[in-house]
Amino acid sequence: MIVLRRIWAIWGVFLFLLMMTLGVPVLIFNMIITPGPRALRRNIRFLHHVFTPVFLTLVGIRLRVEGRQHLNPAQSYVIVANHQTALDFIVHAHAFPGVFRFLAKQELQRIPVFGWVVKKMCLTVDRRNAMSRARSVVELKNQLAEGWSIFIYPEGGRNRTEEPLAPFFDGAFRIAIQTKAPIAIQTAVNIRQIMASARSVDLWPGSVRIVWSEPIETKNLGPDDIPALKEEIRRRMLSHLNPGA
Repeated sequence: MIVLRRIWAIWGVFLFLLMMTLGVPVLIFNMIITPGPRALRRNIRFLHHVFTPVFLTLVGIRLRVEGRQHLNPAQSYVIVANHQTALDFIVHAHAFPGVFRFLAKQELQRIPVFGWVVKKMCLTVDRRNAMSRARSVVELKNQLAEGWSIFIYPEGGRNRTEEPLAPFFDGAFRIAIQTKAPIAIQTAVNIRQIMASARSVDLWPGSVRIVWSEPIETKNLGPDDIPALKEEIRRRMLSHLNPGA
């Protein structure tokens, strides 16, 4: 079974890079005919709601999304989700009914073709550089003010432990409080059955359950509320990851 999962993962990587290579000219063409912010929004919508569902279908992955009714399409959110596998960013993008910009680590820009897309479509940060982290915070606030939703993994990177969630950093919650943006909470419940994080080359067809919890308002919160806010969001995610606990 492990061999079959690895073969399927190689197919998935090949397919992703092929589709990305074919998709880049579409993105560039759109940037030429629709200059400015509209092109960025249209390109991200293409990636999240055209490219992504086609890719997922071709690798045999279905999404079962619950709780979309909690989200207001006209609202800008700070979106947080658990992070376990390399497939997460694709699943999380398509599960959101609108468009958002990811906060991505700068190292992703080194990947051929995909790195160009990350540079153009995402907000990037060098996590080892304090100045880069400070600039990213300013840019995230600007994006929220311009009407974008932004997506931040509060665990920082992939959770490689046996625990359902790694510890949360403060960044996403601090930005939400400072900008008064509500926090939208997404939980990928069983994605490790599709791509086990313990193996670098691992993929298998199946159904991924995604749950949106009711968003949390931050209008009346201050910096002192960050620990309680983190704990509440952690509790909501764990209620789906460990429903019997």
